[in-house]
Amino acid sequence: MVKLFISGFPLNSTELEIVQLVGPYANVSTIKIVRDKVSKKCKGYAFLEVTDQKEAEAAIDALSGTALGDRELTLNIVEEKPVKPQAPKRSFGSKPSYNSGSSNFDPQKKKRPRRII
Repeated sequence: MVKLFISGFPLNSTELEIVQLVGPYANVSTIKIVRDKVSKKCKGYAFLEVTDQKEAEAAIDALSGTALGDRELTLNIVEEKPVKPQAPKRSFGSKPSYNSGSSNFDPQKKKRPRRII
């Protein structure tokens, strides 16, 4: 799979319209139009996954720079960044445990009653 970034399409475009635009050049498997979380309005760009590198390059050659309405399409291949291994999570603010391997939790210990004001 090759991921494409597409921008410059009209803000009222639907997923189907974008797939129909790219469809003659590449077989689109997924599409995600990026929208504002609150207003749900299109931000003007989307991500597509196409099946082949050659198809992605053909779509870029054919559509990049094409005027669509009053805007100009831009297509690019998204370079996948290698996933960095995450560092172990450290907890800040909790007391260090000085006893080796044993837990401070005692299910038999009763909780202190709350003060009623």
